[in-house]
Amino acid sequence: MAIEESENKGASESNGTRIQIPKYAWPITGVAVILVIGAIIYFVVGRYDHISKGQFVGPGKCRECHKEQYDSWKKTKMANSFNALRPGVNAKEKQMVGIDPDKDYTHDETCLPCHTTGYGLVGGFISIEKTPEMAGISCEACHGHGGSYVNTVMSPKDPKFKTSDARNAGLIYPPTENVCRECHNAHSPFVGLDYKFYYSDRVQLGTHEHYHLKYEHGG
Repeated sequence: MAIEESENKGASESNGTRIQIPKYAWPITGVAVILVIGAIIYFVVGRYDHISKGQFVGPGKCRECHKEQYDSWKKTKMANSFNALRPGVNAKEKQMVGIDPDKDYTHDETCLPCHTTGYGLVGGFISIEKTPEMAGISCEACHGHGGSYVNTVMSPKDPKFKTSDARNAGLIYPPTENVCRECHNAHSPFVGLDYKFYYSDRVQLGTHEHYHLKYEHGG
């Protein structure tokens, strides 16, 4: 009788009614589940999702899809505007308006907003030592911080996204007059109080060349 009960018990366990998982297996199982979930998030959501909305991403991110525009922009005064803050640069122009040409303005908070990108904002310029890629006036100064639209719309997995969707997510395209006037105004020490900024005349000056895109984004 005892032998039969023992055999029946063993058979019952083998049929799945009483299967015990060793305690040491639970941590291993948990780690495996986390890794699987992480992999799914990475491949499904996309490699750009680590960028926070409202955060600047830097011109290097733009270059991944817009290399020609990037190379053209690098040659402009806007791209190199931070250099004007260095001692000895544009000395004659500085002297003419009463600015010490030998002084280092690269950490001057009154100059940085218009000689860097995203100064004081998340992901923007902090200092030339910490965020050199954000020195100068780059893509996001005119087109809005990329975290809002690179993260949600512009993805290599959807190269045929609509420009209208990117605009709704925060893209500024084409750049607006108000964007330019944030720095091109009478507050600049290099212009007089009667300075006038004519957007229609200046919008094509000093910016990057425009190239035909591989994909038509419509809207």
